[in-house]
Parts: sequence; structure tokens; C-alpha cells
Amino acid sequence: MVEDVKVAYVFPGQESRQVGMGLDFYVHYDSAREVFDEVDKALGFPLSRLCFEGPEEDLAQTMNAQAAIMTVSIACLKAGEEISDGSLPKPTLVAGHGCGEYAAMVASGVMKLGDAVRLIRERGRLMNEAGRRKPGGMLQIMDLDRDIVEGVCLTTGVELSNINAPDNMVISGDEHKLAKARRLAQVKGAKRMQPVKVSGGFYSSLMEPALDGMINAVSQFNYEPPIVPIVSNVTAQPMNSLEALKEELISQIVHCIKWQQTVETMLARGITTFFEVGPGDILTKYIKLISPGALTFNLSNAEKASEIIKWRKGGRF
Repeated sequence: MVEDVKVAYVFPGQESRQVGMGLDFYVHYDSAREVFDEVDKALGFPLSRLCFEGPEEDLAQTMNAQAAIMTVSIACLKAGEEISDGSLPKPTLVAGHGCGEYAAMVASGVMKLGDAVRLIRERGRLMNEAGRRKPGGMLQIMDLDRDIVEGVCLTTGVELSNINAPDNMVISGDEHKLAKARRLAQVKGAKRMQPVKVSGGFYSSLMEPALDGMINAVSQFNYEPPIVPIVSNVTAQPMNSLEALKEELISQIVHCIKWQQTVETMLARGITTFFEVGPGDILTKYIKLISPGALTFNLSNAEKASEIIKWRKGGRF
């Protein structure tokens, strides 16, 4: 086995939801089924059925989508461990994109699954309510440099809410400001832009109405020190103290997700291999834009998990 390989687990956010996610793991692996059953019991309704069957409009609701993504991500992780008979490489660092941080918290032992899914569902409810109180949206810009996007923000009053990759960013603001920002971005040369399908201007000051509720919600649960350091969305630095972790859960909703910087921090600390654990491959695409030479794997379904095991048996990590 290669000795100098350092692995990070990364967990996707709300954009990665899709009807049917996690179903193949649920059908074939006891460990994944136990995750879905535990979550259904904790919430008191079958979130698993919503993941597997939809309908899409219900799954897309913020309080459902965030809890569903976290649940499927942990089911993917547990199934991967079962398939590999416990031989998956252990991570040196973990991180999550947006609500993916909750899966990272569970994976690193900070929160129990049942507590985490109750907290993230409340987070989704609070963010959705904040979106009603301060209406807004999000716009992804895929072909402008960061300094240009920051200039657009400054001029139009929108906020930079995701730094995903060198030329892949998201801005948040009210409808009027976003329209002005779109027009200015077009003038600056943007040709690829698309609205993000969420219920408000997430990761910006528009989420401030949710802060008091988040402070109260976070205080209701127990936390343990992380087994593996979690790299923060807000600071892009590893978090080790419980105070830092709890503060992250609160402040994250009003701050920009610094995903590019998060990945760069992990690379600087020697990470060579990334496992995207959860539905889809959005984070894998971002990582490849940030570091084309990084080795990436997707633990999103049984077929992808089998590919990882082949690499593992071949001594590649």
C-alpha cells in the first residue's frame, strides 16, 4: 500500500439532492438501511420514502432537502464501510459544503445521527422562514474571476455567498439586486449563469432572521470533540474545539462558503485523495477545477463504491 497517501472525506450540500438517492444502498446493505431507519424514527416520519420516491417538489423544500442530503451521505459512508469490510482508508480531514457540514459532524463523531438530523431539519425550517422574512435568491456565475465577481457585488449590493472554484461562484441578494448583478456580470463577460434552486439568499445577511433560532437550536444538543478535524466553511481552517464547532453551525448560515479555500487548506496539509461521500459529484468537479492532479473518488452508489474497493485492493491507496 502507498504510505504517503492522505485522504479527506467531503460531503455535498443541498444542490446534490435527487429523487432516488440512496435507494440502491438501502436495498442491498444493512448498514445503510439502519441509517435511514434511525432517521425516520428520529424525525417521526419516513424521510427515506421522500429520498427514494419524491415527489421532487417535497424533497426540494429546504427543511427536507438538507436533512435528506445529510442522511443519504451518512448512508453512503456506512455502506462503503460495509462493502469494503472496514477497509476504507481513514480520513485525515473532513469537510462539508454548506449543509454537508452536518454529515461531516456525524462522520467525525461530533454529533449523533439522530441529533444531527433533528438539528439540520430545524436549520432548514429557520432558513426557509428567513427567506420569507427577507426574500432573496442565489445566482451561480461560472466564468468570471473572483475579483470581477466581487466588483459586481460591491456595485450592486449583492453578496458573495459561495466560492466553489477559481471561476465558479455564487452570489446572494434580493430579486432586484440580483437582476442588476446579472446584467452587470453579462457586461463583464459572463456567459454562464444560472439561478440556484433554493428558497432564499442563503449564506448571506439575508439569513440573519434565522440566527436567534439557530443559537437556541444548537444549544439543545450534545457534542463531542471531533475524532477527525473538520475544515470550516467560514474560515477554511480545521476546527478542533467544541466552541468553534458550535459557532460554525450558527454563523455558517450568514457567511460565504469558502469551498475553494477549504480544499486548498486540505491540499496544503498533505491531502492527495478526496472521497466525495453522498449523492452526485458536484464537489468532485469543484476539486478538479481547484487541483486537477488530485485523486478523487465518489461514494455515491453501489457501483461507485465497488470501483473504490478495486483501487483499494490494487494497492493504489
